[in-house]
Amino acid sequence: MNYLNDMFSLAGKTAVVTGGGGVLCSIIGSAFAKAGANVILWDIRQEGLDEKVKVLAQACGDPTRVSSVKVDLLNEDSVKQALEKSVSLYGKVDILLNGAGGNKGKAFLTEAKIEDVEFVLKLNLLAGCIIPSKHFTSYWIKNKVKGAIINIASMAGLNPLSEVYGYSMAKAAVINQTVNMAKELAPHGIRVNSIAPGFFIADQNRALLLNPDGSLTARGKAVIAHTPYGRFGEPDELSGACIFLASDNAAGFVSGINIAIDGAYMAFNI
Repeated sequence: MNYLNDMFSLAGKTAVVTGGGGVLCSIIGSAFAKAGANVILWDIRQEGLDEKVKVLAQACGDPTRVSSVKVDLLNEDSVKQALEKSVSLYGKVDILLNGAGGNKGKAFLTEAKIEDVEFVLKLNLLAGCIIPSKHFTSYWIKNKVKGAIINIASMAGLNPLSEVYGYSMAKAAVINQTVNMAKELAPHGIRVNSIAPGFFIADQNRALLLNPDGSLTARGKAVIAHTPYGRFGEPDELSGACIFLASDNAAGFVSGINIAIDGAYMAFNI
């Protein structure tokens, strides 16, 4: 077991998790904390942060290793201030998990609201990837920190979801820019990778996939029919891949890849 601990331990590292007030990102943050890292949850909703900090502190058994920072990820000044505060909490930051994102609206192309598409693009691509990555890499290069970025993309970035234009476009761009950043930042020892979750039940998609009584909606039935595993993912099933990508010992030569965690959704054929 010492070998596994040495390979996957995040002890001594500090991870910032954006979108940390949400279900999936807080689960990943909890995994980082249980693997030994200090974890700082970022979100725009203070109430969500307060709730998740308590959950993570209990999960890792050490409240001193879990903190939160309220931030507006679309505001560069807010991101700069949040990063400065995060560094002051634990001395440095080594890992950035870009998890902020979401969707707004669902419509056939001719009925799509361009303002909704634009908002979703900004939320997932700028706030959920580019802006935090810009400021973290600037800090890392200046301070000679060999950091690691994990972007949360989506299988929608590989195979677009019908009637969800902004989200699919943004997640495809996240995968594209993961590769771009990996190449550009490699000379500085900064690794950049992404994961592409399949369908996991979270606050943003619960009503789309499940009826109030817990039964599947028509969309939910279509998803399960397309998923060879025959079920939705469990949030903690994202954790292993993220710990692997965050660990310098396990993934020190891994950069520019995208890992699908989708119950073989992308392997579906007839």
